[in-house]
Amino acid sequence: MTAKISYADVEVGTELPAQTFPVTRATLVQYAGASGDFNPIHWNEKFAKEVGLPDVIGHGMFTMAEAIRVVTDWVGDPGAVVEYGVRFTKPVVVPDDGQGATIEVSGKVAVKLDDHERTVRVDLTATSAGQKVLGMSRAVVRLA
Repeated sequence: MTAKISYADVEVGTELPAQTFPVTRATLVQYAGASGDFNPIHWNEKFAKEVGLPDVIGHGMFTMAEAIRVVTDWVGDPGAVVEYGVRFTKPVVVPDDGQGATIEVSGKVAVKLDDHERTVRVDLTATSAGQKVLGMSRAVVRLA
């Protein structure tokens, strides 16, 4: 695969299409099985509350993975992501109410880094229940 977005066609401030990702208890159990992270704060409400959390919370790495989908869907090639990092600022609280939670993610091109390498830095904003759940969420992407 190669990136579908051309470096020449992108400007600083270019906004990526925003996306909303649903998160349910079932989603968390599926992610736990795939990742091997069976920490009970991600599936056991009683345990989560006993350790001071408001309810079961989503895995940080799951939240991070959902957020980068905005970039990979935009560029058309997951392999175009050269670098990606975040800071976890707030947990995604996932109630057992039949609806769960949502993660809302938007992004925009913050910097055109290197003409020769055709790289840009995309800054992402990820929120859930009105709170920012990822900070310093940035990806370096190699464009076509």
